[in-house]
Amino acid sequence: MVDDITIDGKDDRIMGQTKGQKFIFTLMMCFGMVLFMTIYNMVLNEGFHSNLLFNLLKEFWLGFFVALICDVFIVAKIAKPIAFRIVKPTKDTNPIKIILAISSCMVVGMVLLMSIYGSVLAMGFTKDALRIYPMVVLRNFIMALPLNIIIVSPVVRFLFTKVLKFA
Repeated sequence: MVDDITIDGKDDRIMGQTKGQKFIFTLMMCFGMVLFMTIYNMVLNEGFHSNLLFNLLKEFWLGFFVALICDVFIVAKIAKPIAFRIVKPTKDTNPIKIILAISSCMVVGMVLLMSIYGSVLAMGFTKDALRIYPMVVLRNFIMALPLNIIIVSPVVRFLFTKVLKFA
């Protein structure tokens, strides 16, 4: 939903042109980020164990739903205008600058909101959730930014172009 910019006139192949395509792109990005961040946080909190896959399957879906709602209705509406203040898109703007600006702003917003979710999930609605929140934000940001920029975003953009060929 946030990535509706034209990059060299080929936004339909990179991020989608229609609302439906943009939503599919958002679903794919959200799925990838939530999957890897859930695994990351589970390993940090619980270590590797025999129930890791079962716990992942159990906890992933609620986190995915919460992240998707946060992405579509809150973060994307704030992150994109901020990104476009940082990098003013013109026909001469390097597309990677636009992608990095949007991705970075999205990561900041999603980490701030999803760390609330994770803190409350771990500690309940208690003072302890507030106490651990800054540490959770830092630890999630350290992982989420490179994960988004180096792995998830490029893979999703590649897969998205393949999905569009069949749509």
